[in-house]
Amino acid sequence: MKSCWIKSEGGNTAFDFRDIPMPQAKPGEIVVRTRASSMNRGELLASIGWHGLDKPKPAGRDLSGEVHAVGTGVTGFKVGERVMARVHGAFSEYVSVAEHLVMPMPDPLSWEQAAAVPIAFVTAHVSLYTYGRIKAGEWVLIAGAASGVGVASMQAAKYAGARVIGTSGSAGKLEKLKSLGMDVGIHTRGGDFSAQVLDATGGRGANLALNLVGGSMFPGCLKSLANQGRLVIVGYVDGMMTSEIDLETVHGKRIEISGVSNAYLTPAERAEGTRAFVRDLMPAFRAGRILPVIDRVFAFDELAAAKSYVEKDTHIGKVVVRIA
Repeated sequence: MKSCWIKSEGGNTAFDFRDIPMPQAKPGEIVVRTRASSMNRGELLASIGWHGLDKPKPAGRDLSGEVHAVGTGVTGFKVGERVMARVHGAFSEYVSVAEHLVMPMPDPLSWEQAAAVPIAFVTAHVSLYTYGRIKAGEWVLIAGAASGVGVASMQAAKYAGARVIGTSGSAGKLEKLKSLGMDVGIHTRGGDFSAQVLDATGGRGANLALNLVGGSMFPGCLKSLANQGRLVIVGYVDGMMTSEIDLETVHGKRIEISGVSNAYLTPAERAEGTRAFVRDLMPAFRAGRILPVIDRVFAFDELAAAKSYVEKDTHIGKVVVRIA
């Protein structure tokens, strides 16, 4: 079967198509016939830090598709069922997935929309609900709001009854985000934007901030927080892995700082994250209250073009690859 791998090449990453054997369903696993998968910026930055590639590995991190086969011990899914999942190696025609990472696909979603859900929205859920402890009526600041996780976080925050402030280096992206429900947009690529956040929140500051950009946005996010605010660090697409911390602000306002990453999660922790997402956000997809924002869809043999498109950073929401 056709499969795509990712490798380091000249300090960057590149895709490599291969013909590999079709997976078999081991105990506790499901083999999915892949219909679509989505591009995830973090995977393309695999030359940074612990994302480094010592050797090529299967590419793609989330998918939608049909159950092709089930292993012994699998009780929650049956052959032919439409599903979506987080998985390593989603850019393949068939993929073997542990049952605890598989979710039923909501009826209102297309294959492409469902493929945009697992990574972006599970990350948004962990950031907003698990660590952010979001509440209705709160102000949420999203640094890097036009990204896949950024748009997902905006939609999930609005579903929770919060008000959203988003930042972007593109005025055009901010206008689009406002049409999707964002309350306030701030045009910035870093620096101190806290005055605009304080003005939007009546001087109180944001209750919760998600930093999807990296070190360049950390000081501004920290300074923008209200008393007992929460700051969740999700990504570092700016390549800045360090930043100064204003200890007086952290101490005086009792700020909580957390990080969200899948790098060191145990299988049990991944399973719990999936269950919590299904409990809190899946009803919104089933009811059609949240529909993933798809910027563009590419064919499987256009993966290199899809990668180049994402790296240009002109998209809003998710870029999806149609596999079958």
